[in-house]
Amino acid sequence: MAYLRSSALGALVARSVLGWVRRDPQARELERTNFHGRTVTLAGGPALAVGATVGAASGAPTTRLAAASVVAGAVSGAVGFYDDVVGNRPEQKAAKGFAGHLGALREGFVTSGLVKIAGVGAAGLAASALIGSGRRSRFGRGVDVLLGAGVIAGTANLINLLDLRPGRALKAGAILGAPLAVGRNASMTAGTLGAGAALLPDDLGEEIMLGDAGANSLGALLGVALVARSGTAGRAAALAALAALTAASEKISFTKVINDTPWLRTLDDLGRRPPQA
Repeated sequence: MAYLRSSALGALVARSVLGWVRRDPQARELERTNFHGRTVTLAGGPALAVGATVGAASGAPTTRLAAASVVAGAVSGAVGFYDDVVGNRPEQKAAKGFAGHLGALREGFVTSGLVKIAGVGAAGLAASALIGSGRRSRFGRGVDVLLGAGVIAGTANLINLLDLRPGRALKAGAILGAPLAVGRNASMTAGTLGAGAALLPDDLGEEIMLGDAGANSLGALLGVALVARSGTAGRAAALAALAALTAASEKISFTKVINDTPWLRTLDDLGRRPPQA
């Protein structure tokens, strides 16, 4: 069955890549300290990006949808990993947020964050163009492609915004992906979620972190799955919701909202290791 095959393949590839990256002689350069003060590795990012991309592409019913999955997942993961590694350097940390990256650009300095933003945007546009549109007019098709690009890039950004606590991004991805894992093109989402499920125990156990590589790739692939089964109205509604959540994140803390809402806090803490004494 295609659904189970793509899910299993995504999980197998994710676990294999995780093991390979962690055995690399330079793996120590990927170690970071998380919010609990524990040492974790960014190896989870490339593992999820590769596993989810392979899983989604294997479950795609057409060559164009498979290509869209590869472009969105691989490019978003690659530029995210670049930001994970290069963005940790002292000269890069000064630029915060989109305004900070643009300010650095005006001074002639290209930040890793700006590279990531441009890369994810370009990947979203290319993937949306590959998915295409059912509208006949050139203008209508152009509108659909732009809307789809916004949804893919916006979903990548949203999952990245949520990746502040162990397991949170993968749980959010599972919730967003659940409706997409039923019905048309469900095998694409199954491949993505299979990779995430394979890495969830390590993420909750605070052994790995997804970083921008994993979160951006996961979000972009979920965006591809959503765009592939949506028309103009669906893409516009999704983009409006994503824009509203992104704007809200500039004013309020998602972590505070989660902590102040009992059922969200319970879901967020589920399976996570307790803090060290």
